[in-house]
Amino acid sequence: MSAEYSVEQMLNKAAQQLIESGSDSPSLDAAVLLCHALDKSRSFLLTWPEKVLSDEQRERFQSLLERRLKGEPVAYIIGEREFWSLPLKVSPSTLIPRPDTERLVELALEKAALHEGDILDLGTGTGAIALALASELPHRQVWGVDLQPEAQQLAQSNAESLKIANAQFLCGSWFEPLAAGTKFALIVSNPPYIEKDDPHLGQGDVRFEPLTALVADEKGLADIKHIATQARDYLAEQGWLMFEHGFEQGAAVRQLLVSLGYQEVATYKDYGDNDRVTLGQYSPQM
Repeated sequence: MSAEYSVEQMLNKAAQQLIESGSDSPSLDAAVLLCHALDKSRSFLLTWPEKVLSDEQRERFQSLLERRLKGEPVAYIIGEREFWSLPLKVSPSTLIPRPDTERLVELALEKAALHEGDILDLGTGTGAIALALASELPHRQVWGVDLQPEAQQLAQSNAESLKIANAQFLCGSWFEPLAAGTKFALIVSNPPYIEKDDPHLGQGDVRFEPLTALVADEKGLADIKHIATQARDYLAEQGWLMFEHGFEQGAAVRQLLVSLGYQEVATYKDYGDNDRVTLGQYSPQM
């Protein structure tokens, strides 16, 4: 006969295992996984800590926990991550949306308020940035582009699940799927910007994320350079381009944008006080 465990006992045991495995949020990980296994909300765990789990529930939770103990990200295990208060489906074909990227959304909303027109999100992944902007700007059209068909389909599925009708997603390499002459008031991107030999690629959740969405040549700047160069043909008069980038890349991205003719170039910090977003405004030379 198998031992009986209450909700509280199961959470405590799992949290201890997660501490030993190196998780930086063991109690949260355990709670999220148990909620998923039970198909219950966090309030259920708090309200019924003495509730005894059935053998089936315990086995389901243990299966999820084993994956987390091997390092697999919680978001991939449960297939969801919240971003900008939007529940987004995620998969191993996309990056996991992170809180620091919400800084890019905040700055994009500031610039969007100054300039009417469509918005473009390049390398959209789950659609997190595009859907956050579309949810805040329901009368604006937002477009997302991703190279991977699985990502494009996932982003479109997220838009449909969230009933966000003003966001559409295309498949292709950066600007490739856009019609010639298309203009945008704002172009945003969280492109690959990590060097291929960066030691962080072998640590934490990043180990499980797609390298194509993480790594870029030229010290991590190749895709940023390509986008910034091509974006000049797709920005409306006085349109804005902005990137999320690595915390040590602010100066290099500013220099790049200035060299390409962008004005009002500036870098903004994330919530951890690291350089994270650089932007610039572009007008065709007369």
